[in-house]
Amino acid sequence: MASRTATRLVHPPREELEFTRVMAALSDPVRLAIVARLADAGSDGELACSTFALPVSKSTQSGHFKALREAGVIQQRDEGTRRLNRLRTDDLDARFPGLLDLAVPQGRDVVAGWA
Repeated sequence: MASRTATRLVHPPREELEFTRVMAALSDPVRLAIVARLADAGSDGELACSTFALPVSKSTQSGHFKALREAGVIQQRDEGTRRLNRLRTDDLDARFPGLLDLAVPQGRDVVAGWA
């Protein structure tokens, strides 16, 4: 569910993406699963937080989305009561070529293990 406060969503610009922060964000299986799902939605695809079937509580999900956003892996925007997520594919490919090619299949493997 989208924030009902006036808290501004922070997204680091492309040139400020740090390899160690991105890798730390991708080090969690739940976050890898989120990245894989967004990758499967396509470069212009956006998914609401509520559409992810994650095996964690809603508050824990929020923390995972925040970690990905603050590291620069995803971009979020609020639309009404929904928070939409998009993978920052172009930014990540420009800064760290090949990283998503490694991360996305790992995230798919995580999701397959939940089934």
